[in-house]
Amino acid sequence: MFHLLRMDRPLARTPGRGAASNPANRYDRFSAEAVADGWAPEAELPVLRTELRLERPRRVITRNASPDVPFDRSINPYRGCEHGCIYCFARPGHAWLGLSPGLDFETRLVARPDAPEILARELSAPSYRPRTIAIGTATDPYQPVEGEQRIMRQLLEVLLAFRHPVGIVTRGTLVERDLDILSEMAGMGLVRVGVSLTTLDPRLARAMEPRAPAPERRLATVARLAEAGVEVRAMVAPVIPGLTDHEIEAILARAAGAGAVAATWVMLRLPLEVSGLFQDWLARHRPDRAGRVMARLREMHGGRDYAPDWGRRMRGEGPYAQMIGQRFRVAAARLGLARDLPELRTDLFRVPPKSGDQLSLF
Repeated sequence: MFHLLRMDRPLARTPGRGAASNPANRYDRFSAEAVADGWAPEAELPVLRTELRLERPRRVITRNASPDVPFDRSINPYRGCEHGCIYCFARPGHAWLGLSPGLDFETRLVARPDAPEILARELSAPSYRPRTIAIGTATDPYQPVEGEQRIMRQLLEVLLAFRHPVGIVTRGTLVERDLDILSEMAGMGLVRVGVSLTTLDPRLARAMEPRAPAPERRLATVARLAEAGVEVRAMVAPVIPGLTDHEIEAILARAAGAGAVAATWVMLRLPLEVSGLFQDWLARHRPDRAGRVMARLREMHGGRDYAPDWGRRMRGEGPYAQMIGQRFRVAAARLGLARDLPELRTDLFRVPPKSGDQLSLF
């Protein structure tokens, strides 16, 4: 058995990245620290590039029994996310690959090119029973690498062929490329898209979400989806206390104006390694707010940076969490976004015939 030697500070420049380090994950036994020896000035270091590896899983539908999420199955076309959102709660998942939740998460990506074929096989199983599949609840299916890989588009083609419902979450404007498929599915009540909106401040967004589309561009995507007949849920996520919480009403107003029909919110979550990465980001980008942000979070989680308890992990507890929830409810109701949208249809599901199959007369 061997163990990786994790280098905390990379020997490369990292422009356009959310994390500034590559800390050891919770499974690493050894780590190393880079120390400048004076021979290579930082300006001469190479720029850290994105790497893509391929994975061929046996299954692509992941099941969950979490009582506080509205879906029981999901698909992740990619592991890791080049958007580089510093607050992403999915970062710790990279530790399962022997990689760091820091820079590795946003630069060492894994794609699943066989996912559409495997999905078709899983949906064709005689025992399969349809319920809405969630895509984008961990890493973004419309991150930049999708432009070349087109895995998400092929997954949608399979879902359309099977008449299977899907709920998509993204902050990527590449979703507009698939409006032809999405509008057809929307006409049958088979799709809904949630667009994540964290802040309207472009400078703050660039620092927190360095390779995600700018806020105004995401609002334009909301409008394009709505114009194509696709229901859009505005997702004010995450709400960051002391940093973005004052924008709740403004974000909802802009989303409603762009055509969103419903809205949800989630409080900032800092599980496992995300806490250290986010606090490092605060120290570098918002040192004047760091104490306030972390004090509010700990107030909502019983003195801890994060409490993973079901039913509380998404919103927190206490007076501050209650105030945020009340502000959101009042603003959403005023703007017509406080709606419980109906379930997507499952009664249209069918396994499409294959070449050579005997077709029905009815």
